[in-house]
Amino acid sequence: MNSWWWYLTRSTGIVAALLSVAALMWGFYFSSRNMGQRLKANWWLALHNWLGGSALVFTALHMLVSFLDSETGLRLVDLVWPNDVAGWEIGWGVIAFWLFCLVVLPSVARIRRRLPRSLWHAVHLLAIPAVVLMAVHSLQAGYDADARAFTRVFALVVGLGMYPLSVRVLSVLHRRRTAAT
Repeated sequence: MNSWWWYLTRSTGIVAALLSVAALMWGFYFSSRNMGQRLKANWWLALHNWLGGSALVFTALHMLVSFLDSETGLRLVDLVWPNDVAGWEIGWGVIAFWLFCLVVLPSVARIRRRLPRSLWHAVHLLAIPAVVLMAVHSLQAGYDADARAFTRVFALVVGLGMYPLSVRVLSVLHRRRTAAT
């Protein structure tokens, strides 16, 4: 556990997780129109896209470093297909990675413009289970899952993520109620 590969694997995973949660939170704020008047919408969308793309890059980097670390014993197939050999604690992370790919890659402007909005929106909502599976992966595969600092930061990030989700849900309910009257 004292290898620098282990620290690199751990740090890329932490950065990927924080970027994923930040992209999700930013998307909820942006989609709920809860952004105020000070920043233009294109700035908010550009930051959301950058956070999502960076999260995907750091997730891929996390997987690559995990593969290169000889102490993990992970094979290439373990990082692209969930299986019983690597265990489901790794498998949840693999599924989260593929869900992130499904969310981020179609969001590229040229692809997004060719998709029906309802399809793009449905695919984009896969970010929610992707972040949840990423959290399950970090709780099951992370060495620090029992550490006091990890559980406090984890609870803080979950709490911070719940606020924009509730703002988004409340804005949808408010728009539906307004449209019905």
